[in-house]
Amino acid sequence: MRTIVISVAMVMMCVMMVHMVNVKPQKDFDLQKFAGKWYRVGLAYDSPGFVPLRDKVKISKGIVTILPNGNVNLTMWEALGGACLHKVYQYNKTSVPGEFIYFSTRHNMVKDITVVDTNYSEYAVVLKYKNFNREYTQVALYGRLPRPKIPVIQKFKAFALSRGFPRTSILTPPAAENCPPS
Repeated sequence: MRTIVISVAMVMMCVMMVHMVNVKPQKDFDLQKFAGKWYRVGLAYDSPGFVPLRDKVKISKGIVTILPNGNVNLTMWEALGGACLHKVYQYNKTSVPGEFIYFSTRHNMVKDITVVDTNYSEYAVVLKYKNFNREYTQVALYGRLPRPKIPVIQKFKAFALSRGFPRTSILTPPAAENCPPS
């Protein structure tokens, strides 16, 4: 009996892993249209370590810049602990347009980034995936403006729910004050 329970649990874990990472990027993804200023206005994250930080998350601002080699720099400003932190991430292109990888110095590992859905002028839904002692996934909603339209937020929440995120792990944070400084 115990073997059956363990086997069923292992199969369910494998199905969930495939469910979480088997996501296709935006059809006919156009990096030129994607470049520019974005605000992270929504977040769904299933890491247990994120729970105590949920109420501290604010809207972040980022700028996507295409490098000459086709890779991308993402410059982000995030309000954390009363400070406005500035970070630059380099996303390396893959053979699939809309899919990138980057090396996380914080976790000392490679993570996958997929632009799942975007209309380029208003919103983008981006999935970040990593394997760190277990599978972790994060879905972010980016907007060209700090406050997206309600149908865009609903679309983001529906996507996060369809990926298995509980409602309690999906948030649309408030604006950050003076981050980046004006």
